Amino acid sequence: MSEDKILAQVNGEVITEEDIEMVIKNANPQQAQQLHTEQGRQRLLDQLINQKLFYLDALEQGLEDNQEFKESLERVQNNLLSQFAIKNLLENVAVDDSEIEEFYDQNKDRFKKPESVQASHILVKEEEKAEEILDQLKEGLAFAEAAKKYSTCPSKARGGDLGDFTKGKMVPEFEQAAFAMEEGEVSSEPVKTQFGYHIIKVTAKSEAASSSLEEVREQIEQQLTSMKQNQLYQGKTEELKEKYTVTIGE
Repeated sequence: MSEDKILAQVNGEVITEEDIEMVIKNANPQQAQQLHTEQGRQRLLDQLINQKLFYLDALEQGLEDNQEFKESLERVQNNLLSQFAIKNLLENVAVDDSEIEEFYDQNKDRFKKPESVQASHILVKEEEKAEEILDQLKEGLAFAEAAKKYSTCPSKARGGDLGDFTKGKMVPEFEQAAFAMEEGEVSSEPVKTQFGYHIIKVTAKSEAASSSLEEVREQIEQQLTSMKQNQLYQGKTEELKEKYTVTIGE
C-alpha cells in the first residue's frame, strides 16, 4: 500500500490525501463532482486547513470544557452509537439462492417484459418530401443512408435508429403504426404526427415475456434483503420497547 501523501501541516497536525478522499467520498454526487477538479480539491484543502486552525484555537480557549459543547458532543455521540448499533444489527442479513428462486417462482407476474419494438425513422416536415424519400428507398437507397441525408431528427446520426420502446413511449400515431408492422418492414406511406411526417422501419420485435431468473436475480436479492432487514429492525424495536420504558407525551 502506498504511503498516504501529506498535503499540509498546521502546527504539526497533518492533512493527507486520504483526508481529502474521505470528504469527497462522503459528499453528495454533485458536490463530489465539483471537488474532484483541481480547483475543487484546492478549495477543500483550504477548508481543512481552516478547520485545523479553528480546532487549535478552540483547544487554546478551552472550549472543549464548555457545557454547550459537551451537550452537543453527547447528542452527536448518542446518534452515532445508535446508527452503529443499527448497522451492526443489519449488516449480516443475507439471502440464499433458494429464497431468491422461491420468490421468483411465486411472483413471475412481477417480472413480465412487455411487447417491444425496435425501429428507425426518417422525419421530414412535408408529406411530399416523405413521398420522394419513399420512392428512393424503393429504388434501392439504404434506409440508414436516407435517414442521415434527409431526416430532421437527431437520430439521423444513428441512421434513424430510435432503439427499443414499449407501448406508451411514443406519440400514438407513431406507436400504432410501428406495432402493427412486421420485422424488417418499412411503412408503405408516411405517418403523420405532431412532429411531421415519418417513414418508419421496424428492425426488431419482441413479444411480451417473463424475465429470466438471472435477469432479475440481483433485483430480487436486494428486495428480499431489504424486507429481511426491515423485519429484523421492527422485531428488535419491539423487543427493546419491552425491555426499556418508553413514555410519549405527558
